Formats: sequence, structure tokens, C-alpha cells
Amino acid sequence: MSLTETSTGLAPIPVTRLDQADPILLEQLLEVVGAVARKGAFTMGSELEAFESEFAAYCGSEHAVGVSSGTEAISLALRALEIGPGDEVIVPTNSFIATAEAVSWVGATPKLVDVDPDSHLLTAEAVAAAIGPRTRAIIPVHLMGSTVDLDAILDLAGEAGLRVIEDTAQAHGAYHRGRRVGSLGDVGCFSFYPTKNLGGWGDGGGIVTNDEELAARVKLLRSHGESPRYHHRIVGTTARLDALQAALLRVKLRHLDDRNADRRRLGAALRAGLAGTSVELPSPAFEGGDHVYHLFIVRSKQRDALRAHLEQHGVSSAVHYPFPIHRTEAYGPLPEGSLPVAERLAEEICTLPLFPTMSEDDVARVVAAVASFDSEE
Repeated sequence: MSLTETSTGLAPIPVTRLDQADPILLEQLLEVVGAVARKGAFTMGSELEAFESEFAAYCGSEHAVGVSSGTEAISLALRALEIGPGDEVIVPTNSFIATAEAVSWVGATPKLVDVDPDSHLLTAEAVAAAIGPRTRAIIPVHLMGSTVDLDAILDLAGEAGLRVIEDTAQAHGAYHRGRRVGSLGDVGCFSFYPTKNLGGWGDGGGIVTNDEELAARVKLLRSHGESPRYHHRIVGTTARLDALQAALLRVKLRHLDDRNADRRRLGAALRAGLAGTSVELPSPAFEGGDHVYHLFIVRSKQRDALRAHLEQHGVSSAVHYPFPIHRTEAYGPLPEGSLPVAERLAEEICTLPLFPTMSEDDVARVVAAVASFDSEE
């Protein structure tokens, strides 16, 4: 059946909408694009330096360094910490592959571990069981915008002499017991991919840290180990954040708290509306845990049938992610049943629409579509 045959004919609700959905913001962004173009300053320079200063202050960290992607943020953080061949890094298997990929890219080995079935996040218990003689670091992932319970993980890391690299690619602006995520570990790594809560108009990323030496080393690594010009002090790479992206991100950073407030409000409305339906909702990792709803995830044992029903009713959906990292071709795959919680999640999780410009009517349509699926079962 077509959409118009199974609904009121309203336009489908997408999983997310980008900046074109906000005409006032779009005009502000186009203005800075023009300003950068007129300057002709596209690499490094004042826009990047200003964004780094503003983002560090926002995160409550001493330093921020803009780089070319969230994956490079983790890779360069690992290299700056001198983690490489022969080392192991603990990584939750329920994450985007970039978390493990960055570890592999520097020659280290990702030690993939399972996650909590309720929060879908890494726990201190899983970390403790995975620490071995070659473990050098832990990468907790604040997945989908939900904050990992870091206190016990940080305690474990301190006792074992391990580094903590927060993967904050999906949790810009979220709080952990009063502090911004990214500012609690040795380094926080962000992605500024367009769909993120703080997203540019292309690839981009950054790190935040209170370690001046670490920040300086990432700055060297991102630009051929060069300081000053043509003085190459170490072997680096090309992983700079473009000035154009930095200028766009400066504008969007000023709106981030308001946009996250919208996401929290919409997330709460969806949770309330779906509470009596068949879908299961993930729980916070700890009492008072924050969620900035980069994505809104539910679970259903009839996930594929639910998605087909939603599509018929003009509600888009997605799966983040259909394979845990250990079951991808890139990582073996490890045998089925190796990390059962994440494998079960991959079979049941479904991403429903949530974006800051979503209307109350959109929320009601999503809830009604899920409820009508239950009534047909």
C-alpha cells in the first residue's frame, strides 16, 4: 500500500532533520559561510582558534583541538598517549565501528566487551573483567546521548594506571553529575558530523582535555608534526578541522543548550507516550544520568514488523546498529554468542524520529503509529 492509502497523506516524519529545517539558523550559517569565503582563510586561522577556545570553555576543559573527524579525534588521542602496537584498549561492542576502528588504526587491539542490557552502555563490571596485562586504556561511549556511569570506571582506571578516553561523539553538552561529558577522563573525543547534536556541514571532530602536553601533541599530529611552519618535529598527518566548519560550529554552539533542551523535552514526551506500548525503553545508567537524545532508541522483539508498520503510517525509522562491532566482517566476526547482550540488542533496537524542530503533532503521530501496531497484533 502507498503512504496515502494508509495514512492521512501527511509528509513522512524523518528520523532526523538537518539545518535546512530551521530557516533562522540557516540564514545565520549562510552569513558566516560568506564571511569565511570573502576572507579566503579556509585552513587553520582565527575561526578555528576561536572555536577551540569557545568549545573548551563550554565543556569545562582547559584545552580543545579541532580535527578532521570523530574517528581521527580518537586515533590522535591514542597516538598522543603513545598507545599502539602491543597494547589493548577496552571498547564496548555496542557502538559505531569508529570507536574500535581508531584503536586498530594506531596498531593497538580493541578488547571488545559486552554492555548493560538496560542502559545499553559500558559498565565498570565489564571493564574490571576485561583488564589484562596489556590493557592501556578504556573508551567509555556515551551512546545515543546517554551518559555512562563514569565514576567507578575512573576509579578502576586510576587503580590500574589506565587512560580513559571518553567517546562523546553522540553526547555533546550532556552532563555527568554536574560536569560536561568529555571533561572527566584524560581526553574527550567528539564528532561534528552533520547529524550530531553539534554538527557541521561535513566531516569534523575535536578533543577536549585538561592536559596541556596532550593537547599540544594532538595539535602537532593533526598537521604534519609542524611547528613552526616547515619545522616538522614529529611524524604527523593531515587531520585539521577546516576553518569553514569551525565558523559554522561557533554559530551552532551558541544554540546547543537550547537545542538539547528541546531534545530532552521531546525525549520525555516520547517516553511518556510510549510507556504503555509494547516497545521497551532503555534506562539511565545511573540515577540522575543525563540524556541529550542524539537518537531515540526503543526495543521490540518484532522490530522488523514494527518498522514496516511505521513506514506504512508515515513514520521513518532506522537501526543503530544492525551489527555489534564484534560481529562485523572487519572484526572477525567473532562467533555468535560471544557477547550476547549486544547481539540481542542488534536484533531488537529501533531508532524513532527525534530532532529539535519536531512538533507536538509529530510526537503524537509517532506514539499513535506504535500504539496502532500493538492493536493489530
